[in-house]
Amino acid sequence: MTDRTEDLKPHALPPQDVLHAMDTNVSGLGTEEAKRRLEVHGANRLPAAPKRSPVVRFLSQFHNVLIYVLLASAAVTGFMQHWIDTGVILAVVFGNAVVGYLQEGRAEDAMNSIRVMLAPHAAVLRDGRRTSVDAADLVPGDIVLVEAGDRVPADLRLLEARSLKVEEAALTGESVPVDKTQDAVSADAVLGDRSSMLFSGTLVAAGTGKGVVVATGMATEIGKISGMLEAVESLSTPLVRQMDVFARWLTLFILIISGMLLAYGLVVGHLPFDELFMTIVGLAVAAIPEGLPAVMTITLAVGVQAMAGRNAIVRRLPAIETLGSVSVICTDKTGTLTRNEMVVASLVAARHVYAVDGEGYAPEGAVRWNDADVDPQDHAVLSEFARAAGLCNDAVLHSANGAWRVEGDPMEGALMALAGKITGGGSDPFTAGWRRIDAIPFDAAHRYMAVLHVDDENKRHVHVKGAPEAVLELCATQRMPDGSSAQLDAPYWENMVEVLAAEGQRVLAVAVGAPPSGGAHLVQADLPGTLTLIGLVGLIDPPRPEAIVAVADCYQAGIRVKMITGDHAATARAIAGMIGLKNTDRVLTGADLDRMDDATLSLAAAETDIFARTSPAHKLRLVTALQSQGLTVAMTGDGVNDAPALKRADAGIAMGVKGSEAAKEAAELVLADDNFASIAAAVREGRTVYDNIKKVISWTLPTNAGEAATIIIALFAGLALPVTAVQILWVNLVTAITLGLALAFEPSEEGTMRRPPRRRDEPLLTADLIWNVLLVSVLFAAAVFGIFLYALDKGYPIELARTMAMNTLVVMEIFNVFFIRNIYGTSLTWQAVRGTKVVWICVISVTAAQFAVTYLPFMQSLFGTQSVPLQDGLLIVGIGAVFFALVEIEKQMRLAFRNRG
Repeated sequence: MTDRTEDLKPHALPPQDVLHAMDTNVSGLGTEEAKRRLEVHGANRLPAAPKRSPVVRFLSQFHNVLIYVLLASAAVTGFMQHWIDTGVILAVVFGNAVVGYLQEGRAEDAMNSIRVMLAPHAAVLRDGRRTSVDAADLVPGDIVLVEAGDRVPADLRLLEARSLKVEEAALTGESVPVDKTQDAVSADAVLGDRSSMLFSGTLVAAGTGKGVVVATGMATEIGKISGMLEAVESLSTPLVRQMDVFARWLTLFILIISGMLLAYGLVVGHLPFDELFMTIVGLAVAAIPEGLPAVMTITLAVGVQAMAGRNAIVRRLPAIETLGSVSVICTDKTGTLTRNEMVVASLVAARHVYAVDGEGYAPEGAVRWNDADVDPQDHAVLSEFARAAGLCNDAVLHSANGAWRVEGDPMEGALMALAGKITGGGSDPFTAGWRRIDAIPFDAAHRYMAVLHVDDENKRHVHVKGAPEAVLELCATQRMPDGSSAQLDAPYWENMVEVLAAEGQRVLAVAVGAPPSGGAHLVQADLPGTLTLIGLVGLIDPPRPEAIVAVADCYQAGIRVKMITGDHAATARAIAGMIGLKNTDRVLTGADLDRMDDATLSLAAAETDIFARTSPAHKLRLVTALQSQGLTVAMTGDGVNDAPALKRADAGIAMGVKGSEAAKEAAELVLADDNFASIAAAVREGRTVYDNIKKVISWTLPTNAGEAATIIIALFAGLALPVTAVQILWVNLVTAITLGLALAFEPSEEGTMRRPPRRRDEPLLTADLIWNVLLVSVLFAAAVFGIFLYALDKGYPIELARTMAMNTLVVMEIFNVFFIRNIYGTSLTWQAVRGTKVVWICVISVTAAQFAVTYLPFMQSLFGTQSVPLQDGLLIVGIGAVFFALVEIEKQMRLAFRNRG
């Protein structure tokens, strides 16, 4: 057995020869043999991109404009023999590097955990049975089954191909899907002409196929050209890159201002160079938000993990930003808004309509008539319903850990559950004494299924189920509720079919009779006019309860929900009403859409919420039409043909359970549970992530601007610095890695899903943020100078005055965190004060660090601090409280004015 395809040339050999060479057969490998081969050949995956060594990763933290400035400053201060200043600067540089290193590691771990959740699977034959395995566990000799939408998991030699077409652009550059066949081709055929081969990493566009694995991992064709594969998603987004560029330009701006101030101090102020230089160093450190890009990256990583916890897996990070501005969600119905479980909701007998309770496929639930539970003993027709449902059926129900599942057709599973509900006999109450001897399978040509059974008295019975119009043609009589028979009332039944269909129910008719010939075979020609109609069965795929809540949340958030389904208009309208869609009066079908030009569709798409009998091609037109109205569109999809619409949408969302690999590849998000509630949860998380990024920026920029303003004012006023450069370095070190990072873990604000979506073009640096930067900067500078001048006026040494000013700066930054935590509501609530665990850990850590730098002798000698008296410490806390009150009052005035407007 070999997996060296270049030696074997499997494309040129007949299938049987390839099976022989791979030491396998059409039934697949045994489990133990597959394990043995996995040990020999290794996992079916390409080697991960070479990771940077920990040393390189750590050194890369120093590759930053600010760090270069600080290192240059440390060199100059060392040259001037200011060893304490040099040591503190180097400590800050090293501390920032350690924090950045740890943050980057956590961010990479977050992304790696998401990649594991998205690991592709493959359908294989093992021990003669079809099963799903992780694609990484495939081995040479495995028999793999593929269908439209799948990504080929390894290099396969086809054994069977039915209308099979594969997109091989990633490998061969062929722009259109190529036809595949099991027939051998020439041994010297080039890669693009090997029609008998499927290559790892390509996409199945149409048809089905079966093939034997001939190469895995690096031995595959894509493994040999692994450079053609897309790089893994880097932990960056347009927003992060935008802020990185902003920080670079801000750094350059501050350096120019620093140079001008250095020249001013030397030429105009005649200040000593060493003192002036340390002032300029303090200015640069105060003004440049060096930790902002790292904290924003961590905020995104936290958001990715939070979304994964809500079953929304982010494949491309920009989707997090996009979700915050989604204004329309276009969603599938089946399995997304509904449970994707058929249940019997109604039974219609002659002159009686019964309601059926119960959930899923559990054979448990009551049958009600006139709002009261009924006893089947009093309604003989119910026993007839149960017998027909249980016998004219090929499905089997299984119970495991209290959960019932169906093996077979979901509709037949619902009928088996109905039989159990009526008889109380579990999932299969009719096996004893009844033996099937013949059947006519369901076929689109005749639209019914018929079975012939022999009962325990050796009597033959025919049971039929199928489309009402087809079954009615076979019936001459109808069963009455008491078990008697009467002449068929065709108009009554036709009307009841319409009634059930209008309620969104799928309708089946069931009938019973005796074989006219009395023989052992069923003959279609013998059935017309020989059966007795038992009644109609109405089935429905019920809405998910959590989807109903999620739709309501979306409406509160100003997000329109539009249902796009291939189902019938009546069914779509009924489900739309159940889940709470607002506009259920109008339904557009695929045929309606085909008759509209783009301009007409653009208006109709905005006004309509239900689209029925649509194809994947219609989804693409609808997305484009909604976007032309300036809306930000999220679109769900599961099929290979949904890929264009998912790519076109602002946020493409693929179904993780029933979705094809092609849909997942095209989407930005994958739902692990195919549940609409997870989409709404992802929108909430997307808004929360964006809010937290705004909070980080809103806390960082005013804080840095306030520190810088303090130094600039002192320099121009010819005053001593209220806070020295090393003290500012200390403040930035202890607060940026605690208070700033704490904001990345903020939960959703209370009104997150009651705000309208933000505009797509809304800038991050809004007028409100710029105003906040100016206001907080002025208050910071006033408070720091105020406490500094107060201390000097009391005759305190300048070291104590600076210590008090530094502690005032830190206290105000702490109060600013509690203010920023609620940017859309009041911060004057017990819940806001209580904060989160992360916030209080950070506040306690900063407070402990400040006590250490203020009162510990060795820290005092390093940072030029002195112990602050108790009453002055309380005054500093009071200043922080006054600052908090001022900014909170200003925010409430601004919010009240906006709400009135």
